[in-house]
Amino acid sequence: MKIISKLIFLTLILFSASQACFSQNQPATSVKAVESPIQPTVNSEIKSATDNGIKIQSNQSLIYFYRLKSFVGSALEPMVLCDDKKIAKMDNGRYFAISITPGKHSCYIGDKKSGFEVDIKSGEFRYVKITLEAGFWIGHGIMTLVQPEQAIFEIKTLKLLGANKIKDRDSVTIFDATKH
Repeated sequence: MKIISKLIFLTLILFSASQACFSQNQPATSVKAVESPIQPTVNSEIKSATDNGIKIQSNQSLIYFYRLKSFVGSALEPMVLCDDKKIAKMDNGRYFAISITPGKHSCYIGDKKSGFEVDIKSGEFRYVKITLEAGFWIGHGIMTLVQPEQAIFEIKTLKLLGANKIKDRDSVTIFDATKH
């Protein structure tokens, strides 16, 4: 009986430790492009980080989504949705951006436990960091709007999200098109 109790106790400790390992964060670059952005300083920082010019149409705005590279939770890929459309699976250490029309938009993680609503103006940039939070059985994605200065710094270390993770290619305009 003592052996069974010890095995159950050890199993619970290992399970708890593995669940504690699900915490996390990540950024983007473009395939489609048109005219100049309103925030040239931010744009030049992103350009130097990705070696790709970021330009948007005057009647569009960009939202960057990123997740910092981390071993913990690296196998999890939370689904990013905006305005009830599946956009992309957020991979570890990657980023991407979507072009959207000015106005009110709602973006969230697939389980709808985290998200944001934004009223974005023409030519604006927004930055969303995706992290993972420990859960009982599996980690959950968390979205956080971050300041451009922080996002640009963090995005510099990340790679573009591969095309194979994109679900809505009409919305996602900044991604690695060579990764099918």
